[in-house]
Amino acid sequence: MDLNEMKKITSDTELVNEVYNLFDEKSRLNCSNAARVEFTTTVKYIEKYLKQGMRILDIGAGAGEYSLYFANKGYSVNAVELADKNVEEFRKRITDNVHIELRQGNALDLSYFGDETFDVVLLFGPLYHLHEEKDRTTAIREAKRVLKKDGTMFVAFINNDMIPYTEWGHDKDYLLNGNYDKETFKTEDFPFVFFNLSQCREMLTGNKLDIIHQIASDGMSELLQNRINALDDEGYLQYLKLHLFYCEKPEHLGKTNHFLFVVKKLL
Repeated sequence: MDLNEMKKITSDTELVNEVYNLFDEKSRLNCSNAARVEFTTTVKYIEKYLKQGMRILDIGAGAGEYSLYFANKGYSVNAVELADKNVEEFRKRITDNVHIELRQGNALDLSYFGDETFDVVLLFGPLYHLHEEKDRTTAIREAKRVLKKDGTMFVAFINNDMIPYTEWGHDKDYLLNGNYDKETFKTEDFPFVFFNLSQCREMLTGNKLDIIHQIASDGMSELLQNRINALDDEGYLQYLKLHLFYCEKPEHLGKTNHFLFVVKKLL
C-alpha cells in the first residue's frame, strides 16, 4: 500500500500498521550517526532519573531500541507495541539474557498494568499517531496512571514547525507544492501527527503533568545529516557536545524534528 492509498484509512490502528509496513522502524534510530543523535540525547536524559532496581514501561516501543538498551543494562522492562511488523522485529531481537516482557497492545488501554506500577514510563510513539484529542488524552492519562507517584515520564512529539525545512531538504519543490497550509504553515497530519511547542506544553500541563525538561532531542541533525555523517569520530563527538549544549536552550527548542519532555505527576 502506498501513501495515497493510506490516506483512505480512517482507523488510527490500521494506519499505524500500514505506516510501519512502509517505514523501517528497526533502523530509524541507528542507521547513521545523524540518526543516532535523537537516541543518544534521549538516553542521556532517561539515565539522569534511573537507579538500579527501577521498573521501566516503554509504550509504543517500536522495534525495541530503547527497551533493549535498558534491558541490556540490567533493568526490568515491560514494552507495549501496536504495529504487527514492529512486534515481529522486536521479538527477534530479544535474547535469553535480557528481561523484557513484550506485549502487543494499544496505548489507549493499559488495564493489564496496575496503578503506580512503574518508576519510569516512556511514551515515545503513540502521540505521533493519535489524530483525536480524546485519544491523546486517554494515552497520556493511562501512562500517568501506571506511573508511580514519584516516577518520571518521558514524552515525545514530532515538531510541526521543523517539517517544512526538512522536507524542502528532500524535495526542492516542497515550498510551493508541499502538503502544508501556505499561510499558517500547519503540516498535514499524515502519515504522522504534528504539534508545535506550545501545543505540546498545553497537552501535558492540561493533563496535570509538571514539565521538568523540554529538549530538542535531534536538533538540526536531519538538516545537517550529510555533514554529520561525514565526520570522523572526534568530529562527531564534538558535534554531540554542541548539540547537547544547545538542546535545552529556549531559543533553540523549535530547531528540531522531535521534542522530548521530561515530566512528573502533579500531586
